[in-house]
Amino acid sequence: MASALERLTLLRSGQLKGCTELSLCDAGLEQFPREIFNLGDSLVKLDLSRNKISELPKDIHKLCNLRILFCSSNCFTVFPEGLGQCPDLSMIAFKQNAIRTIPEGSLPPKLRWLILTDNKIEALPYDIGKCQHLQKLMLAGNCLMALPDSLRECVALGLIRISANKFHVFPQVLSSLPNLAWLAFAGNQFSDVEASRRFSQKEAIRLIDWSELVLHEKLGEGASGVIYRGEWTRSGTGVLKTAIKLFKGAVTSDGWPHNEMEASLCAERHLNLIPVLGKITGHPTNAEGLVFDLIDPTFTNLAGPPDMTTCTRDVYLPQTAFTVNEILRCARGIASAVAHLHSHGVVHGDLYGHNILISATGECLLGDFGAASLFDKEDINVSRVVQTLEARAFGHLLEELLTRTRETGAEDAKRIEKLWLVQKQCVHPDIFFLDICSQLDTLV
Repeated sequence: MASALERLTLLRSGQLKGCTELSLCDAGLEQFPREIFNLGDSLVKLDLSRNKISELPKDIHKLCNLRILFCSSNCFTVFPEGLGQCPDLSMIAFKQNAIRTIPEGSLPPKLRWLILTDNKIEALPYDIGKCQHLQKLMLAGNCLMALPDSLRECVALGLIRISANKFHVFPQVLSSLPNLAWLAFAGNQFSDVEASRRFSQKEAIRLIDWSELVLHEKLGEGASGVIYRGEWTRSGTGVLKTAIKLFKGAVTSDGWPHNEMEASLCAERHLNLIPVLGKITGHPTNAEGLVFDLIDPTFTNLAGPPDMTTCTRDVYLPQTAFTVNEILRCARGIASAVAHLHSHGVVHGDLYGHNILISATGECLLGDFGAASLFDKEDINVSRVVQTLEARAFGHLLEELLTRTRETGAEDAKRIEKLWLVQKQCVHPDIFFLDICSQLDTLV
């Protein structure tokens, strides 16, 4: 594969005519290469990430077929106004710049997915309400104190991240969004107050000294940290096989890693949650981390994460299919786990199949608390909103399972019909997870 500099040379010599995708990441660019306009009739995806560009041409709309634009890790301070004139642009990423201002009229009409994580944005434009196709809005790590009332017009919005901002109160405009299902809001003033209150009352957290741990191979890596297979040598009790997560520290698309750790510790134990054994202390570089039970490798991810096409919905392998018993076992387990979280003032925020581990018989575990937030159960308005949003996410999950049901007999068909009734209640929610659990229990 050609390097970014080699592709830039090809671009400037006119040898990329007709190409649909162009990546010029890490090319040392300080300005937008005007030669890109020679691809105006064909270019669909453009990636200019990790350069030193600070502005885009005002006539960027001449790239008339452009649908996907990545400009993360550059030097932008103002969101490019010309993007509002791009007729087909649907996915935009300006993660990790220094953007403070988003001018009115700068958001394109077909926008579905907007990534503005880790900037310095103080306000959203009022005309964001015109983005009728917007489904995913990533705003973690900014300086927002409020959301415009016009956001309620973004009726397709399904996922929003407002973690690690400066909200003093929960933005009530979120309660009016009819399709919102996945919300992260930790790391704001109102949620930090709740976290401080919670930990002042919490029993002592088990601390595990780094010297007691041994790291083996890496099991996985996400935005917030790296997970290793490990061993914990406990005094007098032998060696326990574990999973060890070391957090990176920087803000992620979901928020601050330390908020993930707080939520994980507040979740307490449940049969369908991955048990947290303790918090790491004494790391040589002062890295934060958690120690978990090591999960049986026969457990696999229920689904893959959303892609650029599905946007907010998980991706399943074509051959994926479930029996009614597997669906019911999984649904009951996850609903019970979420009811448990809500009873402890924790909202998961990312209730998706790709965050669920499942066995061959339908036993399941809910993991990944990267988007989790703490909420005050006594605040009726906030409590109701966040719990019913999570019910909608569960409804989407249940739909994905039910549309992948294996051939069944008459008795199973009746249970499927009743499961669909539960699903419909969830996606038009005024329902809590204890009610969902009760309804699912009647189908066993």
